[in-house]
Amino acid sequence: MDETTASAPDDLVRRHAQPGRTLLAILHAIQDEAGFVPPAAVAPLSKALNLSRAEVHGVITYYHHFRTAPPAPVVVQLCRAEACRSMGSEALAQHAEAHTGCRFKQHGHASEQVHDHAGGVELESVYCLGQCALSPAMMINGTLHARVTPQKFDALLAKAVAAVARTEEAV
Repeated sequence: MDETTASAPDDLVRRHAQPGRTLLAILHAIQDEAGFVPPAAVAPLSKALNLSRAEVHGVITYYHHFRTAPPAPVVVQLCRAEACRSMGSEALAQHAEAHTGCRFKQHGHASEQVHDHAGGVELESVYCLGQCALSPAMMINGTLHARVTPQKFDALLAKAVAAVARTEEAV
């Protein structure tokens, strides 16, 4: 998200709050464009949809998917559901925390989650990536990876961090 978008929540709402779209669809569209739902978008969104600010805020904080602050450049989502747990995701989580120096977000609503970015990396727990037969599974910046070992995680993370660094150098 660039500075223009960050300072223009009204524009985000105008672009995405089209007739017939639900609040969830609009929030997803805003987050897809901006990377998060700016808190300043709540008021214009509530006005556009004739909802209270509390209703809009309640939806944003109820669903774990929505974030109200920009994500780290590298977001690691590790499946912590039963199949992945049985195949070592908890040991992998401990390795990821030790390797990155940050912690997985705490469970609970988005407003209660810990946003711990260390070295441009953010760790998130998710519950099922649909890869149960290929456990443990994770996503790094939206790319799915299966049968992840600590060594594979280290290599994938290094590749993601390098890609971000190349992108930042090009800008």
